[in-house]
Amino acid sequence: MTDLVIRPINAGEEKLFDSLSDPGLVGRAAFGERYLDMVADGQYRPEWSWIALRDDVVVARAAWWGGPDDDQPLALDWFDFTDADAAVRLLRTVPLRAEYTISLPVGWRTDPAVRAQAEARIAAATEAGMAVLVWRYRYRWSLDGGLPDRPGRLEFRPEPDDGVVLDVLRRIVEGSLDAHARHTAAASGPDAAAQEELDLLRWLPSPRDWWRLAWTPDGELVGLTVPARNHSTAIVGFVGVVPEQRGHGYAYDLLVEATHLLVEAGETAVVAATDQTNHPMAAAFARAGYPVERERVDLV
Repeated sequence: MTDLVIRPINAGEEKLFDSLSDPGLVGRAAFGERYLDMVADGQYRPEWSWIALRDDVVVARAAWWGGPDDDQPLALDWFDFTDADAAVRLLRTVPLRAEYTISLPVGWRTDPAVRAQAEARIAAATEAGMAVLVWRYRYRWSLDGGLPDRPGRLEFRPEPDDGVVLDVLRRIVEGSLDAHARHTAAASGPDAAAQEELDLLRWLPSPRDWWRLAWTPDGELVGLTVPARNHSTAIVGFVGVVPEQRGHGYAYDLLVEATHLLVEAGETAVVAATDQTNHPMAAAFARAGYPVERERVDLV
């Protein structure tokens, strides 16, 4: 068998990366996104786009994504192959480390062709040393579907002090149902999990003064809600309730407030996500009129 060549593409070789034949049933391609379009938009870089070639033919490819000012990628989110062994070697060889995210159509397990494509990628990533962390729902709300009324149970106030917000995040991490927070807390402690969340929120390019702490009328802290924008769309950046206030359905109030603040800022569509096992948060999204747009699996 011809030796495998594994390397990043050079500037101008984007069409070579795009030359691999793939049915586009999973990942970004399944939702109409094209690698070449995203390159043109500055979302992928040559040095973070790697290929495995055999006889000058691309048999595996992987592209890592990051923000325009990032020194390291935040996610691997484009990974396809016609040769599974080459795909595993590609992931083992590339000197980049980031979470692997696979976007999947809703109900993907019931379609044999889609399921086979998803399971092949998970198997390759697992053989390369990764492991499934969590299955997630991604939502897309539109103003056309109606804006839910504010419940009116809580008061929302800006909090400009990152130190105060970090303290709130530390409290929210305690007993959190979020798999990423639990993973970081288990590996590095709750302070690290809270700091990781704050760093991600600070990374978002939307205004810092959109963040809100939520309080009861009696002045008891309930949690934090962060309406935001990433580099392409409006998002619910964070919703979290402190342990002593859980069980009252306040996640819904925080979600609705974030939605209202984004609409007031001129947004007409909002993207959000939660773990499939986070049943209270999933229920809040359903109640607020956020339909599931796609599913997702994250591997670390």
